[in-house]
Amino acid sequence: MIRETIREMDKVAIGRVVLTNREHIIALEPMDKGLVGTLLRYPYEVRSEQEYFDEIQDVKVTKDMLDLAKHIVNQKAGRFEPEKFEDHYETALIDLINKKRAGKPITPKERPASTNVVDLMEALRRSVGNEAAPAKAAKPTKKPRKAAAGQKEMLMPIEGKKAAKEATAKRPAKPQRKSA
Repeated sequence: MIRETIREMDKVAIGRVVLTNREHIIALEPMDKGLVGTLLRYPYEVRSEQEYFDEIQDVKVTKDMLDLAKHIVNQKAGRFEPEKFEDHYETALIDLINKKRAGKPITPKERPASTNVVDLMEALRRSVGNEAAPAKAAKPTKKPRKAAAGQKEMLMPIEGKKAAKEATAKRPAKPQRKSA
């Protein structure tokens, strides 16, 4: 009854759902014989796009660059086949659990060093066969994100327990979010 009513009135139902010990806002839309739920964000979770895009310079994209990008996209285009994708995290977790069950020692894998910075346009040209001059090494200039009010804890890097305790001690107390 609800599905057909909101379909006829061209509306979306808004509700609440609890997933993994947290309440979310959900939008319910009619689709065929059922409803499709889309999780929505609370206002304190939504940040202004200017925090992310203000520092990006306006760059004039040449026709050659667009043609090259279109060529690559057309070359890589295909149908989406979900069965070709695998949850690597779950697979690694299951392997880890099986090793632990078998009594084998568990050692963390070493992370590869990522010191190679590549010019994107150079890599795009090489991928379509146009060999050009060697790539220039660029200096990474990533600024930390600005925190929105009430979201500082989500933007801080995760560090060891000692560093986290020191940061918490230095931080002034903030008002808690009221529960619904």
